[in-house]
Amino acid sequence: MADYSFDVVSKVDMNVISEAVSAAGKEISNRYDFKGTHSNIELNEKENELKLTSADEYKVAALRDVLFTRLAKRGVALKNLTQGKVEAALGGNAKQSIKIQQGIPSEKAKEISRYIKDCKLKVAASIQGDQLRVSSKSKDELQATQAKLRERDFGLDLQFTNYR
Repeated sequence: MADYSFDVVSKVDMNVISEAVSAAGKEISNRYDFKGTHSNIELNEKENELKLTSADEYKVAALRDVLFTRLAKRGVALKNLTQGKVEAALGGNAKQSIKIQQGIPSEKAKEISRYIKDCKLKVAASIQGDQLRVSSKSKDELQATQAKLRERDFGLDLQFTNYR
């Protein structure tokens, strides 16, 4: 009897985020309320982080709203973004960093695995790095597991890949 499996992952496409940042930058440069405020959105792909800087915390909040609108229009789940506090920066400016969550953290993976076991389905979940592999002898059990995972909110945008 063949085993079937799928992977539960949480990934954000950095190209889409880059496009959204550039579109938000264009909008900011054209908006009257941002004239002369030196407002800026930077994407650091290596650290999976967005940095917002502007004249004050209200402008940073408006900057964040513009960015989140652009991200939402492109289908990026805002659940995978963790906002830091708005802090004072040099020159009387304000800044905020937003972390982009790539992969499933180990404590969330354990929580998802425990939830799958509590559902009493005939599947086995194993943590593999920043993803979770769910396997079973029945495709129907795997589909039921996916349905259960879609019902519950784990604070991350979950995708199901590598279905075999």
